[in-house]
Amino acid sequence: MRKLTPLRPWQVLNRYLYELDLAGTRYTVEVDIADDDVAKLYADGRLVSTLDLPASFAVGDGRIDVAASLYGVTRVHFSRRDGVGRRLTPVRGTLEDRRRRLGERHPVLSRVIGWVAIVLLIVNLILAVPFALEIVTEIPVVAERFGTFVSPIQLPVWANTPLLLAGIVAAMERALTLRHNKILDMETIWTSM
Repeated sequence: MRKLTPLRPWQVLNRYLYELDLAGTRYTVEVDIADDDVAKLYADGRLVSTLDLPASFAVGDGRIDVAASLYGVTRVHFSRRDGVGRRLTPVRGTLEDRRRRLGERHPVLSRVIGWVAIVLLIVNLILAVPFALEIVTEIPVVAERFGTFVSPIQLPVWANTPLLLAGIVAAMERALTLRHNKILDMETIWTSM
């Protein structure tokens, strides 16, 4: 049986580790986005299951649900059969753990970072919608039926590039804190196009 390897400093951007102590067993969930779209479950450091994402592992008197996006884990939650649940704790040394500790030590700064991320994603979303419509209306079948649309917002490269990078950082911030909204966190539309 394969053992859980320690987190290496160069893996913090692609390897996500969360743990849960339950009935004398320490469960660890590993998602490595550089290693396929799978989640691995370890019990006391030994691999017990590997599932495609989104995953649902049966453990003890409940299950651990895991989901991920392009920017990190969006859900890692334990739910008992009676409906009571909680998030798993990030393993010490991960970026998620560092972000959690920042929030505990500096709650005001943490909230400001969270709100800035939301604003950046909203701006990116607002700017991306006309751009997406323009691309869709360039498809011949759509253009013939509805005509073409030209986005009224044409940003130069010097403005587009920082917005793209800020959107990626904002999406990563949301993933670090396990915050996810279907509309707001749409894989940062800029990178999807």
